[in-house]
Order: sequence, then C-alpha cells, then structure tokens
Amino acid sequence: MKTNPKATVLLLLTLAFLGNQVSVYSQAGGSAVPFLLISPDARSSGMGEVGTAIADDINAVFWNPAGLAFQDSVEVSIDEYVPWRQVSLTFSKWLPQFNADLFYSYGTIGQYFEDLNGTLAINAVFMNLGEFTRTLEDGSTKGKFQSNEFAIGLSYGTIIAEDLGIGVQLRFIRSNLAPISISGEAAGVGNSVSFDIGMLWKPYELYIFGAKLEDFLSVCFNLQNVGPKITYRKESDPLPTTLKLGAAFNVLRDEFNDLKLAFDISKLLVKRDSLGSDPIPKSLITGWENAGVEFAVGAEYWYEHIVALRAGYFTEPTTLGNRKYWNFGAGVRYDIFQLDFSFINTIEENHPLANTMRFSLLVDWK
Repeated sequence: MKTNPKATVLLLLTLAFLGNQVSVYSQAGGSAVPFLLISPDARSSGMGEVGTAIADDINAVFWNPAGLAFQDSVEVSIDEYVPWRQVSLTFSKWLPQFNADLFYSYGTIGQYFEDLNGTLAINAVFMNLGEFTRTLEDGSTKGKFQSNEFAIGLSYGTIIAEDLGIGVQLRFIRSNLAPISISGEAAGVGNSVSFDIGMLWKPYELYIFGAKLEDFLSVCFNLQNVGPKITYRKESDPLPTTLKLGAAFNVLRDEFNDLKLAFDISKLLVKRDSLGSDPIPKSLITGWENAGVEFAVGAEYWYEHIVALRAGYFTEPTTLGNRKYWNFGAGVRYDIFQLDFSFINTIEENHPLANTMRFSLLVDWK
C-alpha cells in the first residue's frame, strides 16, 4: 500500500496543527499524539488555555489531577453533605478552516470516596482525523479508511496537608493513523502508556502587607504525558511530555461577583533532532535544551454564579510554532448544569485554528 498524496498532505497538516499546546514537528523538537495536549473544556479554552492552577472541577484530570484532591463533598441542605460527583462532556469540530471531517470529543466522570480519602475519575478522549483513500502500489484505489486517536485515563487526587493536594493519572494511548496493509502489517498503528503527576497549593489564609486574604491564591505544577515512545511499524516517536507551572488569583469575591486571573507556563520536554529523539527519562533533562516556553494568561468573571464571561491570550516563540491567538468564552449555570462555550480568534489570517469553537457540559451529579 502507498499513501494517497492528498491524504498525506491533509494528515500531515492535521498532525502539524492538531494541538493547542504543541506542534508535532518544529525546530525545538517533535512529538506524536499531540491530541493529548488539547484542552478538553470550553471554560479553560475561553481563558486562553489556562487551568493548571484553577483545576476546581472534574476537568482537573487534564489540567492538574491534584485539583481533584480539593473536591470532597457538596452541601445539599443545612448540615447535610453528599460526596462530590461531576460529569463533563466536550465536543468540537476541529480545524474548521480545512473543511475536513475532523472532530474532538471528550468525557470524564469522577467521585469522592471517603474510604480512599480522595477522588477518583475516569476519562476518555477521541480525536477523529478524517477519511482517507487507500491507494495501492499500482495506483489503483481500494476503498477508504478512517484515521483516529484515543486515550483512556484513570485519575486520583488526595490531600497530603491542610492546603496541599497531590494527584496522578495513568493513561492508555492508541493511535490509528493508517489501516493494516495488504501484507498484514499495522503500518500506522501505535500504542503507549503514560502518567501525569501534579501538586496544588491553595492556602486558605494569606497575609500580604498585613492584609488577610482568604482563598486568594493557588500555585501548582503538573508533569504530563510521561511514558515510553509510541511505535509505528519501525519508527518510534516520543509522547508530548510537558511541564506546566501555574498560578491563579481570586481578586474579587462577594455575594454577586467572582473574578479570577490566572496564567500558565508550559515547557515541552522533548529532545529531537535529525539523529532521532531521546527516551524517557533522559528527555526530562535534555528537553530543557529546547528554546522557549508557551505562555497563557486569562480571566473569568461570574455574576451571581449564574453567568460567566471569559477571555485570554496564548503565545509561543517561533521555535515552537509561533502560534498567537485570543480566546473568548462564556458560560451559564442552571441547577446542576453548567454549559460553556469558547471561540479562538487568531491574529494571522487563514490560521488552521481560526474560528474554532468548543462546547462543554458540566453536571454536578448529586
């Protein structure tokens, strides 16, 4: 089997621009399965891809599993509490500029378990890469095939000090880029596993210049996608191992208003050149040789905890792909439901991510 030229171009473009957080191949390094770095929820996307230090709902399984540690119980009436439970669903038609059949879907569910002294969550991510034509060596075609990638994860977060939480996630990853060939080889199929580990510090009281601030600050780190390379036939590509650092500030909170500011800094720890790529754990050290980091900053405002407005900005240096764009979003709560929407407004024209919209549903399952 040989690859259809048009299909090859589309697949490479898809892979090159798939993630909101990393380019597959760049001067600084490259990685496989970049769909792992797409922010799954419209809330954080609307804030410019920020969420590592906020991580205050079930989507912490992506941003920072340590955030699950602070989700323990929900007050349903006076002096009556039930275990915290949430469900989140997301769908997005991806890279709309290509007019291709690409979409991203995500779902997660989690609950606090007193016997485990922590919160467990499972999640699944599916990335549809579209339809391609199978072309044989003699130039004839033999039907079409679908390309996709998916991952299934299990997360756990627990408190290790009064204001300090830690979390981990284990994940299975499968990439189906091309079907089994005539010879029986799975030319474009690869599997791998990975883990995330994060920590989140949320001091309940903080004194600044003598002023007492409550629930004002959260600081964190999250090391994502640490695992062995994924192999396609004979070639192996590294996972998009990334270190994220973040901080969030609750600058205004009263009966009617809630305003948060947050920022994330991300470093891709992948070392790749013309000779190949370094494996884990070596790449955790050599990856620092790559120039530049990604930076995101965003804000979220809630009025009466019913309506939210969000905005943020994402940027990265030329060595990492030179993506720069504004994100905008909104949200609304009703009873146990929260519906969020986000929109990417790119600075450059004809950018693959331009006009990308995301919709998320969050359910407090009481």
